[in-house]
Amino acid sequence: METLDKFDIAILQELQNNGRLTNAELAQRVGLSAAPCWRRVRALEEAGFIRGYRAEIDREKIGLGVLAFVRLDADRNSGDVTRGLENAIRRIPEVVSCHYISGSGTFELQVVSRDLNHFSQFAREVLLNLPNVKDLHTSFSLGEVKSGSALPLHHLSATKSMASAKIGFT
Repeated sequence: METLDKFDIAILQELQNNGRLTNAELAQRVGLSAAPCWRRVRALEEAGFIRGYRAEIDREKIGLGVLAFVRLDADRNSGDVTRGLENAIRRIPEVVSCHYISGSGTFELQVVSRDLNHFSQFAREVLLNLPNVKDLHTSFSLGEVKSGSALPLHHLSATKSMASAKIGFT
C-alpha cells in the first residue's frame, strides 16, 4: 500500500473519531460495502498506517491531576549514553510522551502525577536519577485548551487533488 485514496483517508478519519465503530458502521460512513471496507482496514493496519486502538482515559478522573512538561538536559549526547537514557525513560509509566527537541535541552517529557507533592518526589527520586541527566526544567499545565491524538488528514486529499490538477484531471 503506497498511496491512500479517498476511501482510505475516510476510513482513517472515521476511526480516529471513533475507533469502536463496527465494520458495518464504518463501511456505511465511508461509502463502501462491508467486505471491501474490512479488507482496506486490514491493509491499513498491515502497512502501519493504523498502529493500534485504545481507549482515551480522562487523567483527572483517575486521579492524575498534574500534567508537567519537563525539559531534560543530558550531560553528554553520545550514542550509547543517549540510548541508555532513552531506554530508561521508556520504562517510566508516568512519562506519557517523550520527544527529542531542538534548542536548549535534549528531551521534552510529558509527565502525569497525582499532585504537586507526588510530582516533586517523582522528579527528585526518579527523573534526577536517570543516567546522564544534567538538569530539569519544569512547566505545569494550568488548563487544557485542546487535547487529543487525532491527526489532520486534509493534506492527503489536497495533495492528491493538486497532483490530479497538474496532470489535467479534475
